[in-house]
Amino acid sequence: MTLEPDTAVTDKTCSYNTNSSKWGGVAEEQFEVDDSFFFSAEYKIIRKIAEGGMGAVYKALKTGACGFEKVVALKTMSTHLATHSKYTQMFIEEAKLVAKLDHENIVSLSQLGITDKDSYFFELEYVNGLSLYDFFHHHELVRKPVPLKLAVFIISRIARALAYAHGQYNPAANSHGVVHRDLCPRNILISREGVVKLTDFGIAVVREVSDGDALPGKAIFMSPEQANNYEVDFRSDIYSLGAVFFLLLAGDTSRKCYPDEKKILAGARTGNVEWDRLPGDVDQELKALLEKMLAIDPDDRYSNTDDLARELELYIYRDGYGPTNKSLSNYMNEEMPGLFLDNDFVPPNSGISDHVDGALDAKTTIF
Repeated sequence: MTLEPDTAVTDKTCSYNTNSSKWGGVAEEQFEVDDSFFFSAEYKIIRKIAEGGMGAVYKALKTGACGFEKVVALKTMSTHLATHSKYTQMFIEEAKLVAKLDHENIVSLSQLGITDKDSYFFELEYVNGLSLYDFFHHHELVRKPVPLKLAVFIISRIARALAYAHGQYNPAANSHGVVHRDLCPRNILISREGVVKLTDFGIAVVREVSDGDALPGKAIFMSPEQANNYEVDFRSDIYSLGAVFFLLLAGDTSRKCYPDEKKILAGARTGNVEWDRLPGDVDQELKALLEKMLAIDPDDRYSNTDDLARELELYIYRDGYGPTNKSLSNYMNEEMPGLFLDNDFVPPNSGISDHVDGALDAKTTIF
């Protein structure tokens, strides 16, 4: 399976567009992204990291008194969307929501501000590393599987982040439990220090069920209930995390990706999983865990995300020692030494880049 940007899709390939940050069957509304924002004197823009239909993310140097400096990330809205109250409100609610989330495995947010063009931006923790998509894609390029226990470790850290989020109050939805609804490799980051972090809670603030085929999220990782436009709860995130887990273990998606995006969504609606894609070294215990995550009926999945995280940790630490942030960092240092260069001087197309905010757009259209 090869996941090259903008390549043709075969039955074992998901198209991936690096500009729109989509994985299979998804396109975004196209808006012009204005690159000429002035934030304030305390920020010095280093460069643009990424952009999408909703805006862009910049790497910036924040300055203060007595020579204080800190590298941060700034997420902006496009000036076009700034005139739409619906999108502006979503952006503001995302900032307020994420600012209340305080967990080592969630990208932190520290400030909401307004640019000189009356468009909102917020300041994010700068994660110096790579996305899980790039981590996975590296293993494809060198034709090497992701080490099984490292895969379990990465998923266990995101399970802990979700368990925390699922226990928090979501003021945007006026409900208990923050449901991410966009679990995908682009929204999982790994720092140089081996710290795994979840980012982009933009879809978590969407209140209404989408109309027709306009769905937020990535079709290939969607739970059946999300793909069918039903109300979702934390169990939908468990399913989507299971689909990401399947990708790491199998080196392939849990079901076929078709050239016709509607077929991808149709597959998501059924919840069908092609279990024969899993390699033989996935033992029965781990397969049973994955089957529970990917159960079609939400009632057959884990009853809470803490239980899932606990089972993942038990699997890798049963013998008293297992993967840690340090061992993940060491592995990346050995396997991907270019990651440890200064990212501002990495050659283009090297596969090494900053990924602070995986999917910049909050609305996607299945066509």
